[in-house]
Amino acid sequence: MLFTDSAFIGISPTSGHKSFAYAALDRDLNLIALAESDLDDVTAFIAGQSSATVAINAPSGVNCGLVREMTKSKMLTPAQIRRVDLRLAEYELRERGMAVTKTPASVELCSAWVQAGFELYRKLSKMGFQKYPEPEAARLFFETNSHACHCLLAEQVPLARLTLEGRLQRQLILYERGLRIKDAMDFFEEITRYKLTKGILPMDLLYQPDQLDAMAAAYTAWLTALKPEQVSLVGDTKEGTLALPEREWKPKYQ
Repeated sequence: MLFTDSAFIGISPTSGHKSFAYAALDRDLNLIALAESDLDDVTAFIAGQSSATVAINAPSGVNCGLVREMTKSKMLTPAQIRRVDLRLAEYELRERGMAVTKTPASVELCSAWVQAGFELYRKLSKMGFQKYPEPEAARLFFETNSHACHCLLAEQVPLARLTLEGRLQRQLILYERGLRIKDAMDFFEEITRYKLTKGILPMDLLYQPDQLDAMAAAYTAWLTALKPEQVSLVGDTKEGTLALPEREWKPKYQ
């Protein structure tokens, strides 16, 4: 399959009044779209692409009790049972030190952003998207986890995503991976003694946390399509597998 005109799209549900942040890259890692929109606008953008690989920063399904089944031979207390109420992919990431969200066993217990993600998966399926891996498909989608992506790219647990330092760190790492986005180091060049004392910071040079999560997902979509040997899969197909942007993993991320 040729990817000359493909878009590599990352989507991250948000907690704001608009449901999703999305970023799109072309084959050369140019940022061709970056926005926050509702479900209809996001899918309309995707529908306008001749071919697309879409990475979604949200669970693709509820947990099926695989981790609980795996640990049932152990004498678990009620508190320990609650700790294993998650999907296998999430369990594997947490074992490596990545504090990812747990997905409950029923849709009704899932938070609003998780349920918004489920609706996005359903809509893409109706649009003819096929689950990765499907090498001959022009339209692919898969699950990723942006926090885990940032951990792997940083080779450690990054600074908190909502902080200035965390945003700078994520943006710089993505820039150094080849994404043609704003260079986070320009932020420091714009700071003067006067601006700092007045609290005037060049925040327009930095992306928002949800946008950075969407970019990390888009970069994973790009790798998955063009350099699949650099991508790893975790989890189980019964509950949803995650594609992540590194083949080699550290035993622990701290």
